[in-house]
Amino acid sequence: MLNVPAQAFPAPGSQQRAAAGGRSKVPLKPGRSLMDWIRLTKSGRDLAGLKGRLIEVTEDELAKHSKKEDCWICIRGLVYNITPYMEYHPGGEDELMRAAGRDGTDLFDQVHRWVNYESMLKECLVGRMAFKPVTVTTEICCAPPEEKKLLNGMLPKIKVLDTSSRDLTPSYEWFQTDYSVTVVIYTKQKGMNSEMVIVDQQDGRLRVDIIVKNYSYLLHIELNCAVQEDIAVRTSEKVGKVEIVLKKKDNIHWSKLGEPLESHKSFIRCTERGLYYRKCKLISKTEVTHDTKLFCLMLPQSTHLEVPVGQHVYLKQIIAGTEIVKPYTPVSFSLISDFKEPSHHDSTHLILMIKIYPNGLFTPKLDHLQIGDCISVSNPGGSFKKSQVQTLEDLFLLAAGTGFTPMVKLLNYVLTNVCSLRTVKLMFFNKTEDDILWKSQLEELTLTDKRFEVQFILSEPTREWKGKQGKISLSLLSEFVKRSKKDSKVLICVCGPALFTEQGIRFLQDLGYSKEEIHSFTA
Repeated sequence: MLNVPAQAFPAPGSQQRAAAGGRSKVPLKPGRSLMDWIRLTKSGRDLAGLKGRLIEVTEDELAKHSKKEDCWICIRGLVYNITPYMEYHPGGEDELMRAAGRDGTDLFDQVHRWVNYESMLKECLVGRMAFKPVTVTTEICCAPPEEKKLLNGMLPKIKVLDTSSRDLTPSYEWFQTDYSVTVVIYTKQKGMNSEMVIVDQQDGRLRVDIIVKNYSYLLHIELNCAVQEDIAVRTSEKVGKVEIVLKKKDNIHWSKLGEPLESHKSFIRCTERGLYYRKCKLISKTEVTHDTKLFCLMLPQSTHLEVPVGQHVYLKQIIAGTEIVKPYTPVSFSLISDFKEPSHHDSTHLILMIKIYPNGLFTPKLDHLQIGDCISVSNPGGSFKKSQVQTLEDLFLLAAGTGFTPMVKLLNYVLTNVCSLRTVKLMFFNKTEDDILWKSQLEELTLTDKRFEVQFILSEPTREWKGKQGKISLSLLSEFVKRSKKDSKVLICVCGPALFTEQGIRFLQDLGYSKEEIHSFTA
């Protein structure tokens, strides 16, 4: 990986896990941690091997550097000598070798498009790819003519939408009153709701990102006049209309909405849209167990963001001068008290349940944040969709440690909204009883909703433990994931460390469950 201790390219056979944002690690030699790599990049050594020169690399030249002892890769037009990084890559050398001597952009984007590889590999930069002349004959959807010009004699990369997406392309207009400006976006998507709309208004710039199926429509505008911080978002589910209401600071007439900024009116696949970060303020920190805490972050008043069920956000910190990014799934303040319709807190606060690793790189610094301090939080990510559970009859959840976090809001949603549900069962794996997150709340939930059942499995129990013990196995799962009736509609969600997830998926497939009936989350 490039800026988190995880893989940059999915390993063979890991496509199912990669689709859900899963991660795979291999043991690293002593002195090969992420912090060790950061120290090496700051040591002054010539990691690129060109004595400070930058060169233009042809495809033929790139292909010559395809061995472990001499490995170059290209990401988004830039070529890096990753030979010195091989031993520091938590995903293993074999994964990096999949892109050896060629363009690895697509492989990289399959799992971690959000990684700031420029920061992690800047000392390994060899140069830029030498592109062959290209003649463009295809009409570009949503691209104004002036954007087709040559830049510095090189043709910019052009994204052409597939034909099937053209009828989905949203449009927008705006109107004003004496006190407000309203931007209206017509998405043509039935079922549009506030979770599909992300709005940030900072320093006079308005950024609206709307999810339309698997596409992202972006409005990015330098506003004509000043507005107040608070914003309002209204959606019309039946016709797919979105309204963004801005309050004027001064009672003046606007001659125009503003000037377009980078990527304004672009309509591209969500996986191609870079993540956007905003600063969120830490307002509380609460202990859950001896090593796990709830962090409550408050979104800016000028931001509208609701994280959908089963999706995560990324936290970004600068550590030793390098951007480090980690994914976390928002939960609720409490499992029991929050069993109702979502509250306004869903769009104003983020609650994250995070295990603190004393010898880690990321979480100790996170734990040292004081109330009032800020941290960068990204847009939501993840492949889970509510449609996967809306007609379910049986839901089985397999969680290990903080792999429980994606299950919290999922439990809330299905037990509150899915009428067809017969059974919901959670098998929760931990080392000791003290490690179990919200044990009493889970036990209380079994009493308040008869559809719910929980089993705690410990790998290192005390003599007093009366429950089940061991690790995930075929025999444990064969008893646990039984359908409530023959051919009932079932979904099995898995989340935990990479090995736990891989074993769980393999056991479930051995038991006859299909790929469509299994979903793995990012731990």
